[in-house]
Amino acid sequence: MKNLKTYLGMFSAVLLVLALYSGCKKDGGYYEAVAKDATFNGTTYEYLKSKPGIFDSLIKVIDRMDLKATLNDSDVTLFAVTNPSFQLALNNLNRLRKQSDKDALFLANIDGVQLDTMTSYYIVKGKITTDSLALQDGRFLTGVRQNYPMHASVTRRSASGQVTAGPEVINFDNTKRSKFTRNWATATTASNNIKTQNGIVHVLNSDHIFGFDEFVKRLTFVPPPPNLMRTIGGKLTVLHESNGGATNGEGSLKVIDGDDHTKFLADLQGRLWMQFELNTPAVSNIYTLTSANDAPERDPRAWTYEGSNDGSTWTELDRVSNFFFEERYQQKVFLCKNTKPFKFYRIDITELRNSGTFQLAEWSINSPK
Repeated sequence: MKNLKTYLGMFSAVLLVLALYSGCKKDGGYYEAVAKDATFNGTTYEYLKSKPGIFDSLIKVIDRMDLKATLNDSDVTLFAVTNPSFQLALNNLNRLRKQSDKDALFLANIDGVQLDTMTSYYIVKGKITTDSLALQDGRFLTGVRQNYPMHASVTRRSASGQVTAGPEVINFDNTKRSKFTRNWATATTASNNIKTQNGIVHVLNSDHIFGFDEFVKRLTFVPPPPNLMRTIGGKLTVLHESNGGATNGEGSLKVIDGDDHTKFLADLQGRLWMQFELNTPAVSNIYTLTSANDAPERDPRAWTYEGSNDGSTWTELDRVSNFFFEERYQQKVFLCKNTKPFKFYRIDITELRNSGTFQLAEWSINSPK
């Protein structure tokens, strides 16, 4: 009897080893989670509506931005943002507003232009499944509005202590119109591949903050102080002009005319500075640049901001590199630590995003706040 028990014990052990070996041989030593693609018998918009308590905020934004028809009729891929993502964004914004004794904002009353821009990041043209992102460097995607460039790639998470042994994950990137990945902002999602009648849905992780890293920044913009070019007056000169001179349709005077729908356009020729001589010296520790209407490759990327009292000897006040505008007609405000009054101020541009032709809608020199 004792021998029988011993034999049975040994037999059970052998079966266990064989089972483990068989399992390891079948999947390479780890369990590979298989993404189960789901199919929804309805449009992408109807899919969102079918999930109460999950996409309520996204639906509210889509309705307000008149994107319902796009999600019903067009072939699109939606990187769906859940309610917690909106809550995180609004909490961050209103915490800052409370510190300034400002009323809270909600999805129904925040700036519609900014909300439209950020919502459009998440809806891209075409049906983008995980398989279509299998290229090593991923794939650039095109937003449904303004052809905004996004990017997506596939990686695998670690599992059972092994790198890349787990389920597939999509990295969804806001490129910010930059070719440098270090400037991108990234959200992640499991490989959902939810197929609707007109598109694909991938649900972003709930810890993603709606708007990537731009939500608070876009909705707390503070206009710059008075423009010294107007309050004090003076004269603009540039290193080299566009064809036709300063007063032509895209001459240098367009960069200080107060209209962001006009622009100064000229060849960079390796370097281009714009200089303004004030009628009387004044302190400026703020200046602004506004992007032009098209061709982001012509935007300035690197420059110095300088002051002088004789137009010959210059003091560097600010230095900027690897800069980019996120969109057209966008005003950017730059601060520098200057307490000295200068009669001359100039911006000396040395590099553009990806062109030999420079353009800018507006430049202003501003007084201290």
